[in-house]
Order: sequence, then structure tokens, then C-alpha cells
Amino acid sequence: MSSPSDLILILVILINLAVLGIGDVRLCVHFIAVQGVILGILPLFTGGGLDMNLLLIAAGTFLMKGLIFPWLLFRSMKTANVPSESVPMLGFTLSKVIAVLLVVASFWLASKFKLLTPIEHGSDLTLPVALATLLCGMFFIITQSLALMQVLGYLMLENGVFVFGVAMAHEEPLLVEMGILLDVFVAILVMGVAMFHISREFDHIDVQRMTELRD
Repeated sequence: MSSPSDLILILVILINLAVLGIGDVRLCVHFIAVQGVILGILPLFTGGGLDMNLLLIAAGTFLMKGLIFPWLLFRSMKTANVPSESVPMLGFTLSKVIAVLLVVASFWLASKFKLLTPIEHGSDLTLPVALATLLCGMFFIITQSLALMQVLGYLMLENGVFVFGVAMAHEEPLLVEMGILLDVFVAILVMGVAMFHISREFDHIDVQRMTELRD
């Protein structure tokens, strides 16, 4: 392990695997919050020197991903009566196996993109971790039937975009990442409202059961 950014990226991977292997909804939200906190620290260790843009990205990420988003999700859990447990459609064992395979595939794919690695600013783990987080987020969205858990998958997916974006933070304008954060913020607000109304109308937010609806 050559730098603090390597440790942060390894923790991101471990959190991805942990979230895909548990069914406790509150614990999953806590894990995603922790992932947001450590991603807020990541821009400080890009290796290209600190500037005001990086400090603003770090502060904004820490605030939004580590504090505001989890608070909104916990609030949605209360207002929408979200169940405390969620079982993935494929089961926990198969989900864990596929998650590990996705991580392995991400590292293999990253090794093929010679032009993209090593990244000028940041760790050599940046690209594989970004790919793994993206794939794990997509897989989580697909295999979860609970709407709030799908929101967590969306957040995980966006975290993958953020990991790769941090490596380009010295070249890319601040507005790019702020725009991504705004998109996620709006998405969570919309999903929170949707979950509240779905729960009020149907007494549950299990998207699988919505296929049972008839005219």
C-alpha cells in the first residue's frame, strides 16, 4: 500500500461488498454514509497538490454524501414505513459471489486500458475501484426490490463516477462534480417523495409487488 488514497479506495471496495452482502436497511445506509465520508477525504490525497477547487469538492462531498443524503434516507424510512430487512432477489450467497466476480472483472478490465492507467493524479487503483463501484451499484439496483435500497444502489453507482472524477479534478472544472451532486440530491428528493406516496397508498414499497397491480 503506497499512499493514503490506496487505503481509501480499498475501503470503498470493502464497503461495496459489505452492502451487497447484508439485508439490514439501516446498516446499509450507514455503510453508504461511511463511504461518502471517506470519499470526501479522497480529493485531499490526489497527489497533484491542494487547491481551492479540491477543498470545495472535499467539503461538499463530505457534507452531501456523508451527512445530508443519509439524513434524507433515514427520514424517508420513517415517513414511508420502510421494512428493516431487505432480501435481494438472488439471495445473499449468490449476490456475494457475483459481487466478488464484478470486482475481479473490474481489475481485469482496468488492466486492459493501458492508456488510462496509471492516472496522472491519484492511485493506480482509481480506475478498477471506480469500475467496481459502478458495476456493484448497478447490480445492487437490479437485484433489490425495496425502493430505498435501489436509491442506495444509485448512490453507490454515483460514488464510482466520483472516484474516477477525483483523479481528473485538477483538469476538470468544479461545476462538473457539483452538477453530479445536484443530480443525486434531486434524485433522492424525488425518490423520497415517491416512497412516501407509494407507502401511503399501498402500505409497502416493495417494487416487486407492484407487478401484481391490475386495472
